[in-house]
Amino acid sequence: MYISILCLMAFAAGSCNPAAEPVAAERFEVNDALLKRLLIDTVQQANTASELSFSAKIIANEDRQAAIYPMVSGTVKNVSVIVGDYVKKGQQLASLVSAEMAGFEKDVITAEADLANAIRSMNQAESLYQSGLSSAKEFEEAKNEVVVKRAELSRAKSILTLNGGKTSGQYSIASPISGFIVERHINSNMQLRPDNDQAIFTVADLSNVSAFVNIYESDIPKISEGDDVTITLMSYPDRTFKGQIDKIFNVLDVERKVIDAKVNLSNPDLILKPGMLATAKIQSKSGINLPVVRSRGIIFDDNKNYVLLLDKANKVKIQELKISRQNAGRAYIAEGLEAGDRIIASKQVFIYESLKN
Repeated sequence: MYISILCLMAFAAGSCNPAAEPVAAERFEVNDALLKRLLIDTVQQANTASELSFSAKIIANEDRQAAIYPMVSGTVKNVSVIVGDYVKKGQQLASLVSAEMAGFEKDVITAEADLANAIRSMNQAESLYQSGLSSAKEFEEAKNEVVVKRAELSRAKSILTLNGGKTSGQYSIASPISGFIVERHINSNMQLRPDNDQAIFTVADLSNVSAFVNIYESDIPKISEGDDVTITLMSYPDRTFKGQIDKIFNVLDVERKVIDAKVNLSNPDLILKPGMLATAKIQSKSGINLPVVRSRGIIFDDNKNYVLLLDKANKVKIQELKISRQNAGRAYIAEGLEAGDRIIASKQVFIYESLKN
């Protein structure tokens, strides 16, 4: 009777079983507070542009500069410009005293005298022909000789003009273009020979310059002609200069393990100067048309790859992947993810184990 009353009281309390029921285990959830402390990566499309950074050097544009060599031998009399000077087309840069120039002048004088003699002979032949004392053939030969002598005089004058057009053995070195003197290898009283293989002046139009970019060997496949490039300088950190890769030189520098890529840059205010060091940021394309994501968020378990996928409502789902290839910390996804998907990229192994169990 006493026991029955106790059971009745226990039933009224909710149970007549002396042993308490076990409490259900709480399911693990990724809440908003936890998400705020995690890294989230977004899946990209592999053929979208990525930015690579390289060192570069500013040089004069080869298509806008002129290397000047002496056309004759001689002794330098005067040099009127120094490196950095701006010169106009046709401006005299230096002058020489040259025995060859004296010879060119002598050839002109000789050719002029020969022509004068030929003209006199032609006139005499014409008079004789008119009087019947010579034949038409002799008159024609005299006229032809005048034509030949005129051609010889023209040739001699052209040679003199090509070599400066000066007389008294003077040879003038003039600039063929307008621009800045960027190199000078000539001094007063210097002896010059016509077989000199070094330019005595280099004149460059610096309104357009080139940047030679050092492309690392590992990044060669990522770079193509036409890629967009942004150039920055230590001298002007707040300014950027835009261009494209115009040429890739397919010769590897064995010591530096780089190849050079040339970028032509507009330089109307002459801020970019040859010799300046720069940083080149290149927008490159991978050439692989697959979704790509950083490898740090991928979980390897039981010979399979997984990620923790976030839906639009921030609910977490374990998603299996098939990886096509991995390169430089990135994984190209064959199946399982699409561009725009978001995955958890930190503490993912702990969360994965908690959700799986």
